[in-house]
Amino acid sequence: MKGIINGRQRALALLLLALVLLCAVTAAGALLSDRAMVTDFSRKNLPPCLSSLFGTDWMGRDMLSRTLTGLSLSIRIGLLTAAVSAAIALALGAGSALLGGWADSIISWVIDLVMGIPHILLVMLISLAFGKGFAGVTAGVALSHWTSLARVVRGEVLQLKGAPYVLAAGRLGQSRRAILRRHILPHLLPQFLVGLVLLFPHAILHEASVTFLGFGLSPEQPAIGVILSESMSYLTTGKWWLAVFPGASLVGVVLLFALLGDQLRRLLDPASVHM
Repeated sequence: MKGIINGRQRALALLLLALVLLCAVTAAGALLSDRAMVTDFSRKNLPPCLSSLFGTDWMGRDMLSRTLTGLSLSIRIGLLTAAVSAAIALALGAGSALLGGWADSIISWVIDLVMGIPHILLVMLISLAFGKGFAGVTAGVALSHWTSLARVVRGEVLQLKGAPYVLAAGRLGQSRRAILRRHILPHLLPQFLVGLVLLFPHAILHEASVTFLGFGLSPEQPAIGVILSESMSYLTTGKWWLAVFPGASLVGVVLLFALLGDQLRRLLDPASVHM
């Protein structure tokens, strides 16, 4: 029992730590958005130092401010796109399992079709269709990341439909809506929440990738993809800090989201606390 309590306390502590760090990055980036655009040609191309921890770029802009602003923008886009993707996954996955028959066949075919298209290509095509920019990259990421979670939701709902207590509730005269609300959704919620959190790192990475390739956010915005794309022209001249610090920070944010999802899974699944 003591081991279980310690395991849950450790998982809760790590979850809160990851959440606090992500909130701090988001808030700091929002506060530094104006400073990230300030140019000072007298301080251009400075390597990392005490006055500028991440150095400055070819326009004298502070790279720490630009990196935090870009990460904050990516996290906010990730929150929006993950929420939309999760809602689509829940609706289609649950509908596929509950309706069955031709509806299940059509939804499963759509899932297989979307998953059969290379992911980054699909995001770029949707982004182009919506005119690129913020709207384009948001639509591209949101409309392409729901398939895996939809399959998980469908499998969970199919398993719950055959559970003895659900069958007994149906025989006792409860309506489908009541069974869904009282018996299926509460048991589906843990898997759905974990899947929702784990959508964030995928959304953030694909937003940065599409922007890096020129199909996402506009070059005027201090997004991570824009920062990394611009830094490519200066790496050969030895200005390594223009790419290393933003890239490492992006990886760190993705790892924080992965940690958050893993600890949330441990808290919601008691058996995993022993692992």
